[in-house]
Amino acid sequence: MATIGFAGLGHMGTPMVGRLAAAGHRLRVYDISPDARARHEGMNGVVVTREVTQIADGADVVILMLPDSAAVAQVLLTDGLLEHVALSAVVVDMSSSVPARTRELACAAAERGVTLIDAPVSGGVAGARSGSLTIMAGGPADVLNRVRPVLEVLGSHVVHAGEIVGAGHAIKALNNLMSAAHLLASSEALLAGRQFGLDPDVMLTIVNNSSGRSGSTQVKWPKFILPETYDSGFGLRLMLKDMRIALQLEEDAGIPAPLGRAAVAAWAAAAEDLPPAADHTEIARWLARRIDQSKES
Repeated sequence: MATIGFAGLGHMGTPMVGRLAAAGHRLRVYDISPDARARHEGMNGVVVTREVTQIADGADVVILMLPDSAAVAQVLLTDGLLEHVALSAVVVDMSSSVPARTRELACAAAERGVTLIDAPVSGGVAGARSGSLTIMAGGPADVLNRVRPVLEVLGSHVVHAGEIVGAGHAIKALNNLMSAAHLLASSEALLAGRQFGLDPDVMLTIVNNSSGRSGSTQVKWPKFILPETYDSGFGLRLMLKDMRIALQLEEDAGIPAPLGRAAVAAWAAAAEDLPPAADHTEIARWLARRIDQSKES
């Protein structure tokens, strides 16, 4: 069993820590939020630290599950975590980060003799709880193989995205751009059908057995939008952040990306109108409100 340092005890980090501890790994964990730290006090196999640097004590693997590249850089460089990581350990950035920034941080780690790879995830809170996440890792295959037993506790699909650090973050962003575009298009179509007089449940039954189906129609609409819970556990602004990373990748590659730009513009407008903590599935509620507003005007 490994000793694991873990930073980031949010919606995703909390169930991930629970799974790792249940599998017999020893964990030292930290979150900037005192409440998040308090929730983990007394957990079997888990030591809650008061400083992020303390999670590196004796760690074979240090996992970061943070909001973005800025938070990762803050923890590793400004807060000094990197200086405390053993040379034999591997830092695994499971956050959704900017690929170019990930490469820079990997270089900074290498200058200190530390290995950093990226391994972002897809599957949401439900996947984190069940251990069915898709984990897309960027970096040397031999390094991934060293940490694979840990990652396989968290995900049922651990995929080597490429030898280049940042490969995982690149495909994660591109995946989320596609996912967000699917959800936007699906919501527009289903709301139009509802306005026509079609039953949403009937529409979803038909679409999900036809060529228009997607993760949005198979999971997000039935589980979070039709019941009006809007609680998938992944924030709208986090989705928008990933979309913007992906759009930049497309533009850097010389791709015109008209659909990508249009999707980002729509999600950015929703982010301006919705509360800061809005779930990404609330894009459908935002669209519905715009329909109602257009009728009133």
